[in-house]
Amino acid sequence: MDTKIRTVAKATTWQILGLVTMSALAFWQTGSIGGAVSLALSASLTSIGFYILHERAWGRIRWGRKART
Repeated sequence: MDTKIRTVAKATTWQILGLVTMSALAFWQTGSIGGAVSLALSASLTSIGFYILHERAWGRIRWGRKART
């Protein structure tokens, strides 16, 4: 199991990679740096919010869990 700081570091670097990738794709399609960064940031924030909601919902579902021994 990872430490909390390692988990935060991994999540942060994953988000940065996503922002760079989304910005590059949006710039390629729009030709606008400002529009590309704006789109990437809004997509990232939306993604984080829905991920949290998704995880909280799955936290309430017992299906597929193994009992601790």
